[in-house]
Amino acid sequence: MNFKLTLINRILFTAIVTLLSWAHLAWDYFHGGIPTHYLLHRKDLPGMSNWWGGIVIPLLTWFLLYRIKRRVYDKDINEASNTPNEVIYGFFGALLFGILLSFFFTIGTDVPGYMMIGLFIISFFIPIYRAEQLLGFVLGMAYTFGGILPILIGSILVLIFIIDYRVIRAFVVYLISKTTSGKS
Repeated sequence: MNFKLTLINRILFTAIVTLLSWAHLAWDYFHGGIPTHYLLHRKDLPGMSNWWGGIVIPLLTWFLLYRIKRRVYDKDINEASNTPNEVIYGFFGALLFGILLSFFFTIGTDVPGYMMIGLFIISFFIPIYRAEQLLGFVLGMAYTFGGILPILIGSILVLIFIIDYRVIRAFVVYLISKTTSGKS
């Protein structure tokens, strides 16, 4: 793909996300009110209104696009003409995952639990803790769960995935390299 992550494109993408967030809030407001989502889906725990998503999702989008730009482009200014395909595929993969997770949660199946277990296994082999995956995951779940819960869940998952990929995986690779080098 030939997509440049310039300042104009980051502003445009953030503006589109902001417009969609506020359009969704307006729709909810005029069709029964803005919903409140509760932690662990229990009314006795604190609730978070979707109004916060109208503020937090655009800020998160801008911040994560900035992080993507820094990670991808600031390494070498001369080769920073196009966004690598891995960033685009990572975003759309996480967006699809968030949409499917929300869908299966809404219809009340056990599939979201299996999807999360699969995600923990995948995180051992692939770095899925990056900014584009978090952004796709949050945007994919924002329609169903508002803005705050996907950000909280995604942030916790990112921390777990960093530990899984950078610490546990590195330790396992180290152990495997030590045991195989001793057998030769």
